[in-house]
Amino acid sequence: MNAAIIFILLMVLMLTGMPISISLGLTVLTFLFGFTNVPLESVALKLFTGIEKFEIMAIPFFILAGNFLTHGGVARRMINFASAMVGHWHGGLGLAGVLACALFAAVSGSSPATVVAIGSILLPAMVKAGFPNKFGAGVITTSGALGILIPPSIVMVMYSVATNTSVGALFMAGVVPGLALAGVLGGVTYWRARKFNYPRLAKASWGERWNAFRASAWGLLLIVIVMGGIYSGVFTPTEAAAMSAVYAFFVAVFVYKDMKLKDVPKVLLNSANMSAMLLYIITNAVLFSFIMTNENIPQALADWMLGNGLGMITFLLAVNVLLLLAGNFMEPSSIVLIFAPILFPVAMKLGIDPVHFGIIMVVNMEVGMCHPPVGLNLYVASGITKMGITELTVAVWPWLLSMLGFLLVVTYWPGLSLWFPRMLGMVQ
Repeated sequence: MNAAIIFILLMVLMLTGMPISISLGLTVLTFLFGFTNVPLESVALKLFTGIEKFEIMAIPFFILAGNFLTHGGVARRMINFASAMVGHWHGGLGLAGVLACALFAAVSGSSPATVVAIGSILLPAMVKAGFPNKFGAGVITTSGALGILIPPSIVMVMYSVATNTSVGALFMAGVVPGLALAGVLGGVTYWRARKFNYPRLAKASWGERWNAFRASAWGLLLIVIVMGGIYSGVFTPTEAAAMSAVYAFFVAVFVYKDMKLKDVPKVLLNSANMSAMLLYIITNAVLFSFIMTNENIPQALADWMLGNGLGMITFLLAVNVLLLLAGNFMEPSSIVLIFAPILFPVAMKLGIDPVHFGIIMVVNMEVGMCHPPVGLNLYVASGITKMGITELTVAVWPWLLSMLGFLLVVTYWPGLSLWFPRMLGMVQ
């Protein structure tokens, strides 16, 4: 009964158009004061212990690094390198877009940042080269979603905060699925370009490829610093985030010189605004998780599923459906912070690996970012392409279908996610 009250309260508040974070906070406060006898001292204590986690510090640093890279010319150099490598294949600029998104995802940690950085440069170039606007929009909208699967990923840090799972193991688990999904999206791009005979670029010489690589090397080196540092144990994921922010600042201002020192305060302010918004959501989600646990809702759900003989296969299918539905009206951070504390205990009782479950949630978030009505990438791409959401939805469907197929593979093949972290000894 209490579970129904909580979710009805939350749904009613969200349907009024209120932001998710405020809806969560009001739901928690209404339920605490109206339906429970929980002492406020324990609520305050839970609030401070819930957000007093070292991993949370990674979020503002990764946001700051992504903003420096977005404004600092790194994206343009990565696009040039990607074009030099694959531009001569069918749909060359489209394939370059997928590759550039994968590379930029490995330094930014954010899907919208990837769509903005790559899309604002590549989409006008694709239209000028003779590609239909819809084709370019479909490629960038879906490939930009790689930003939360290929590490570092802000959404993975959120999942870690909600479930106490190792951030390092999650980052390493995202590498193989991230590269596999980039391959799938690249395959769809190549197939459609070949089918409709879209333009190809002239084949770059090895000298041109080397020059493009040298120009982008400072940006690409950040991938080595973050992933190599975590893998070798030189620093934790949170320290890697701080390193990436300092390095991104240095590259943008002193190496590429595409950003002036006078522009830095504006980037810092934008990053602070975004960080404050996410931390506010986390704060309210911690309290939401507390009342869920206090009412024994996750445990009751787990007992009900096990009591009715519903196994791992059925549970994972239900999780995918639930998260895809949630993706219709919520953004990834909120979905992870609300649903992870509820679904995670059930997954543990069914023997699902916590890292594998995290990757399943992240891939669901990726799909959610690309479909209406509130797919974040759709809105970002709409702003760049000046296309309506309905038109964009039609444009992305071939890639979106392939992402749904990939989601099923990730869900029921744990080895795809766990092979790399197992090899590194991070999971059993």
